[in-house]
Amino acid sequence: MSFDNFLTRLKTKAGEMKTEVLKFKNKDFMNAAMAGSALIAMADGSITSDEKQKMVKFIETHDALSVFTTNDVIKAFQEHVGQLEFDKDIGESKAYQALGKMKSNAEAARLLVRMVIAIASADGNFDAREKAVAVKICKELGVPPAEFELA
Repeated sequence: MSFDNFLTRLKTKAGEMKTEVLKFKNKDFMNAAMAGSALIAMADGSITSDEKQKMVKFIETHDALSVFTTNDVIKAFQEHVGQLEFDKDIGESKAYQALGKMKSNAEAARLLVRMVIAIASADGNFDAREKAVAVKICKELGVPPAEFELA
C-alpha cells in the first residue's frame, strides 16, 4: 500500500469517526426536537402535511441534525407520535423528559421553541391548544414564554 493510499484511507476513517461522534453528541438534541415536534403537531388533534413538511425542512437545514439521515429523524418523530397515540400521559412524559435534557443548553432550548412555533404555524393556524403546548415546552426548557410572545 502506498503512502497516498494510506493517507486517503486515514482521512476517510477520520471523517467517518467525526460523523459518528457528531451523531452521538447530537442524539439528545435530535430526540428533543422530534419530541417537541410530536407534541406540537398533535396538540390540535391531527398532524397536517404542512406541519410534517416544516419539520422535515428543519431537519434538512439544521447542522446538528444533518448528520442523521432523514429516515432516522422521521423514525424518532414517529416513535414519539406513536407513544402519544398509545397512551397520551406516558407519551407526554417521555417527550417532556427528552426536551428536559436540553434545559441546560440555552441556545438549543430557544432553537427548539422557535422550531415548535414554526411547526405549529405551518398550517396557517397557531391555535390556543398549540400555544398552550408551546408554553409548556418553554417551561420545560426553562425559557420564558413571554420571550416568544406566548404569555
